[in-house]
Amino acid sequence: MHELIKIAIRECGVKESPAGSNKVKYNTWMYGKEVSGSQYPWCGAFVSWVYNEAGMPLGNIGMKKGFVGCPYAVERISKWGKLVTVPEAGDIVFYDWNGDGRFDHTGLFAEDCGGGLFWAYEGNTSSTNASDGGEVGIMKRKYKDCIFVRPNSKK
Repeated sequence: MHELIKIAIRECGVKESPAGSNKVKYNTWMYGKEVSGSQYPWCGAFVSWVYNEAGMPLGNIGMKKGFVGCPYAVERISKWGKLVTVPEAGDIVFYDWNGDGRFDHTGLFAEDCGGGLFWAYEGNTSSTNASDGGEVGIMKRKYKDCIFVRPNSKK
């Protein structure tokens, strides 16, 4: 099992506290201080944190330690990674929930599970809110309207 996935598994169940606050350790790490509020979504901070913990920091993708804005990260993929059509464990997935070309959420690809579906580890998700659910979890997702990125730092 890839080191990135091992780290993500250990984080499953971590929740922001209080609920709905975006106050979570991944944001504290990213910003260097505790932050809270709707302006601090943390799916990208989670992905960046996992890469850092695995010894493969993403570098500056809008933030010194990685990225927090999915649209910003996607617009600059050529500077930090490459698009892949066959993802491997630990590749970064970006979701375009509305199919409008604007990417709304991110996570770590874990494995294909057949039928056009895959497993991914994500921060700030839940079964009731895919992009602002407040916890780390493993989610079953459709390949439709997703892109996969292999960061330059991935070993």
